[in-house]
Amino acid sequence: YQAAEDAGGVVSSALLQVEPRAGARGGRLDPSGADEEVVGHLVLIAAELERLLEPDQLAGLDVTWLPTEQPTPSGDYVALVPLLSRWVGGSELKRLPRLKIVANCAVGHDNVDVVAAEMRRVTVTNTPDVLTDATADLAWALILACARHVVPGAQLVQSASWTGWHPELLLGIELRGRTLGLFGAGRIGQAVGRRAVPFGMRILYTARNPRPDFERESGAVRVEFSRLLKESDVLSLHAPSVPETKGIINADALRHMKPGAILINTARGDLVREEALAQALEEGRLGGAGLDVYLEEPAVHARLRAAPRTVLLPHIGSATLEARRQMATIAVANVQAVLKGDPPLTPVFG
Repeated sequence: YQAAEDAGGVVSSALLQVEPRAGARGGRLDPSGADEEVVGHLVLIAAELERLLEPDQLAGLDVTWLPTEQPTPSGDYVALVPLLSRWVGGSELKRLPRLKIVANCAVGHDNVDVVAAEMRRVTVTNTPDVLTDATADLAWALILACARHVVPGAQLVQSASWTGWHPELLLGIELRGRTLGLFGAGRIGQAVGRRAVPFGMRILYTARNPRPDFERESGAVRVEFSRLLKESDVLSLHAPSVPETKGIINADALRHMKPGAILINTARGDLVREEALAQALEEGRLGGAGLDVYLEEPAVHARLRAAPRTVLLPHIGSATLEARRQMATIAVANVQAVLKGDPPLTPVFG
């Protein structure tokens, strides 16, 4: 399956430059510039993005910084820049009758009712192709942590419970010669696969379409899902959440996985049936599970939290300063383009 992050192309850095207006800092008076107040376009931007943006990027905009916990207000705002955690549906759009663009600061757009936006002729954009390396790196952090029992090892030392070296203490597995299976071979899936080459791993992948360039670069082989389950020592999920992928890692799939295999999920929480995964770990059928996404975030299934051989992270796949800044930059550049009457840089719709 083609991962959701495949939508859109690479955005040239040249397109992201915004000409500053003298006297304007986010549409407000700049004491170091002109004396008169600059009246800018009224826009709502997630408050978490304020420290990631430079004043010149906000030229001509009268910004209201919107905290996550605050509902979307009514008003004459012409642009909204939300995070993935903010739902933007019909009722929110109705409260913003002059809205021209929802510039989602995320690779996905599951939080935006695109149909409702289309009906109101509101452009929707996202920030594609910015999370590839950050998420691929985190997937590998989970792979290595599971393979070498990094978390229980750290806990052993930190709790002062380590009694000294022992030949069977926290025995893990080496990755050389093992098989990495990729469910989904979009940008992130391929990046994870390419990182496996120096480890000497064999690479299998399941995807809707073949990836000939990826195959040439990495030696990866496209296989059916049943074979992927059967032969993968590490199975890493990189597919979007669509009807045919939701719950695909269920009790039956887990029974068909290679005994001792490691499951990694940095894609979407609803790809995995969490209770079935917890049971497979409890019964010792899996060697480990490294997860960064969950079905009902921020809640995590209690049985999964208690399961052995897990590394559970709080959805930090994209949490690098570089990725966050680039996401904010692209989102605001989309706003600037649309408000100038230009096409958006990375449209989902519009």
